[in-house]
Amino acid sequence: METGFTGKDVYEEEFDPWSYLDTYYNPISGLAKKDGYMDFALKKFHETFIKRGVKGETLIDIGHGPTIYQDLSACESFEEIIGADYTDRNREYYEKTVRNEPGIFDWTSVIQAVCDLEGKGTTVEEKKEKLKKTVKKTIKCDVTKSNPVAPLVLPKADCVMAMLCLTAACKDLDSYCNALNNISSLLKVGGYLIIAEVLNCTTYLLGGKRFSCLSLNEEFMRSAITNTGYAIIDLEVFPRKYYNDQDNISDYDSIIFVLARKLRDI
Repeated sequence: METGFTGKDVYEEEFDPWSYLDTYYNPISGLAKKDGYMDFALKKFHETFIKRGVKGETLIDIGHGPTIYQDLSACESFEEIIGADYTDRNREYYEKTVRNEPGIFDWTSVIQAVCDLEGKGTTVEEKKEKLKKTVKKTIKCDVTKSNPVAPLVLPKADCVMAMLCLTAACKDLDSYCNALNNISSLLKVGGYLIIAEVLNCTTYLLGGKRFSCLSLNEEFMRSAITNTGYAIIDLEVFPRKYYNDQDNISDYDSIIFVLARKLRDI
């Protein structure tokens, strides 16, 4: 199912936030629900932010797309979250979701699941309000640049997170390592990197168009992260659950989640 590299211009022109959300995050039919990714991701975020106590002043959410699930536990542990994404439509949709505007994708079941994990009796509306107060803004981000948020220069963050992002933005393994180094420039020494990717994936389908993915494996991910100046704290690979009616949507076979601490600048 390989396809030609779909670079940032293709994403700007052809990536549709609503179609992406409905295809992958629909609470009943979405691939992230049926293949087990969503439950796995929420569990790992809870472990990272609540149980392990990863916290600080600022978290930068790189390549957030139109989703907010990745910030629902983080907003309890950081004073501010700064979103950062390449496409105008994704940043606009993310902002609308954070502001709870009408007509947006319904994250109620995911938010409730996070509240249940936390076990504090927080309601869905209270969690939405907490997220709204914590996410301060979303800015233009290009991970292929040495300063991904140029022309802005941000104070170094306590945590940088990139969920299912770099594998779509990078054409080859060297580009991936460069992008990893680029986003690391936003993070202070001693800060935390949280990254998740699909493994052994070459493509995913969205609205009738195939987008490319860079095929990665666990060995490469371990090497790339440690070579960028990190110590890995937690690494887990989650095998995908397969459903025949959705196998053609994307060809990945597992998901890797990594929490690492920055030891030095490279």
